[in-house]
Amino acid sequence: MILIVDDKPENILSLKTILELHSFPTDTALSGEEALKKILRQSYALIIVDVQMPGMDGFEVAEAISGYSKARDVPILFLSAVSTEKKFITKGYSSGGIDYITKPIDADILLLKVKTFYRLYEQNRELNRIETSLRSEIEYRKKMEGELQERAGELHSILESLPQVAFTTRADGQIEFVNEQWLNYAPSKQEFPFTHPDDADLPRVWARTVAMGEALELEIRVRRIDSEQYRFHLLRAMPIREGETIVKWVGTFTDIEDQKQAVKRKDEFISIASHELKTPLTTIKAYMQLLDRSISTGNPTKQYVERALAQVRKLDNLIVELLDLSKIESGKLKFNKKLFSFEAMLSNAIEMIQQTYPDYHITRKGTADVELYGDETRIEQVIINYLTNAVKYSPDRKEIDIATVVKPDGRLFVEVRDYGIGIRKDHQADIFSKFYRVEESANRFQGLGIGLYICAEIIRRHEGEFGVESEPGEGSAFYFSVPLSVG
Repeated sequence: MILIVDDKPENILSLKTILELHSFPTDTALSGEEALKKILRQSYALIIVDVQMPGMDGFEVAEAISGYSKARDVPILFLSAVSTEKKFITKGYSSGGIDYITKPIDADILLLKVKTFYRLYEQNRELNRIETSLRSEIEYRKKMEGELQERAGELHSILESLPQVAFTTRADGQIEFVNEQWLNYAPSKQEFPFTHPDDADLPRVWARTVAMGEALELEIRVRRIDSEQYRFHLLRAMPIREGETIVKWVGTFTDIEDQKQAVKRKDEFISIASHELKTPLTTIKAYMQLLDRSISTGNPTKQYVERALAQVRKLDNLIVELLDLSKIESGKLKFNKKLFSFEAMLSNAIEMIQQTYPDYHITRKGTADVELYGDETRIEQVIINYLTNAVKYSPDRKEIDIATVVKPDGRLFVEVRDYGIGIRKDHQADIFSKFYRVEESANRFQGLGIGLYICAEIIRRHEGEFGVESEPGEGSAFYFSVPLSVG
């Protein structure tokens, strides 16, 4: 808005008409005193003031305005009919004016100057807004930087207190802090610890991790700088985010050599014990089967022999699973892949389960009369394990469904559904893990928790996929899919 200050109403009307015709909003004052009161209440883009006014003249108004912090930077344009001498013009500039225009007013010159001053005012106001915004941003950044430094200090104190090798990096992966333990394993604060030549290239792995922006968990052998012995460490690194942006990484190397050796000794013990148990158990099983066949049906002793034989079969299955687990851990689980009739194998597996559990009714859904390339014995092992679990975990419902279908992408899909106790959602992700057992059913149902782990490994080795869908109290559906052929 433009303020026009003149003691003559006819002059004000003339100026006001010219400016408003060109879309400039205006305000008016008939004296210097009235103008000063308005300036205190209102902000103006330009003040046009007549020099010759009774009371306060234009120069005095300009000097008074320059004392107001609110209006100090508002441009002032003087109007005068007589004061065109140099001394008057000089006085106008010294009192705060930025330009001079004489009467009678040339409307074109007036508009040209008003447009220039108005544009300068708008630009100046925008610059002030930007400056204010920048100052606010700077203050905010200073505050955030202070908070980050405080948090970083707390984090560094925590990392220093850890027994593990610990570090932090910038968002781009460059190391910025290491704890005291780091220098026992690394040549400098900017380099990673020495790793075994047969293990993954740690700098390359780290660069890929940072590029992907995902957490890292890696078992790797590292050694102290004063030793030639490499020990297994678990490297964990997590990205620290603010919103969606990664601002730094925090990582630790935890020595797990003792745990690795303990697991190795356990696996060796399981392997040896399983092999040693297998031979006598096979003999016991054979004698029990012969004894069962030799006792007539009406003999009351026969039921005890059958019960004992059932327990021998369970023990035999456990030993087979332990042997398979040992082979998986040592990388010696063998597969004899060839083309075989899936339908014939499935029928045999169902018949075997049906004879073992005659009270259960197994319903086929769909057919898959196809040739499958894989290890027939191992695929059968998966199906029997699924069916056995369906029986075990549905003691009150005797119905089991097994569905088979060949998908359009050339993959065979198999699903075994029971209507038993079901599995909670928070347990389903771990159900195929080694030695994992659902707490609620661990005391009620026997097992080591390795059957599904072995099944998962078999399906993986056939380039397949597996999973479970379940609801507590409504049963479970275990499934897998494998390609019909290789390539």
